[in-house]
Amino acid sequence: MQRYFLKNDQFQNKRVWITGQDAHHIVRVMRLAVGDKAIVCNENKACYHMTIIAVEPNGVLGEITEQIKENTELPVAVTVAQGLPKGDKFELILQKGTECGAAQFMPVKMERSVVKIDAKKEVKKIERWQKIVKEAAEQAHRQMVPVVHKVIPFEQVLTLVENFDICLFAYEEAAKIGDMSKLKKTLTKVLPESKILVLIGPEGGISKSEEIKLIEAGFTACAIGPRILRSETAPIYILSAISYALELS
Repeated sequence: MQRYFLKNDQFQNKRVWITGQDAHHIVRVMRLAVGDKAIVCNENKACYHMTIIAVEPNGVLGEITEQIKENTELPVAVTVAQGLPKGDKFELILQKGTECGAAQFMPVKMERSVVKIDAKKEVKKIERWQKIVKEAAEQAHRQMVPVVHKVIPFEQVLTLVENFDICLFAYEEAAKIGDMSKLKKTLTKVLPESKILVLIGPEGGISKSEEIKLIEAGFTACAIGPRILRSETAPIYILSAISYALELS
């Protein structure tokens, strides 16, 4: 069943008013009509079954029939700080990271980042990125749409430590020396509702100077298996490991 993420003020008692692109999608793409059903979610992660009771030129009116009790969100809030990769790899990270449960994405300009995003085009980029995570959240039956932040410099990441309970960075050198246990040990100590920040480097990885600064700031370096993963694969690996440790074990 199709899912739509709406603002809280679109919900009034047992009614919900859908406008804009969501209404267009309901009528023109899904071709739903009066009597058809969909799922609507508010900004508080509450989702409901809805029955369409009116289709008007400026929107769709629905009636809420019942709340969905199922919880599809990770028990922790994971923010992926991603060193900007080349091409459309970041879009893949956004899509798959959303499917795997990420709560936020922060594109980061790092020492080995090749990509340069023009400030004039950044607003359009973020709009596209936010659309990608919204569609992925609908497909994955998430209860929320992850937030995509504007591009930030590496130095700003260092100042975020106090906002998170756990701060990790994927570091291939840790794998090369055989230190495979830190990620597993860290996840065994994670408490529900913890805030986790994970930094992934771009192609070429995290530089030595960045490693030193991260550790000094309070980040923990961790290997993500004995194999060297691509920049776009690493966040999916870590999110999957978090899901396994906290949801499936």
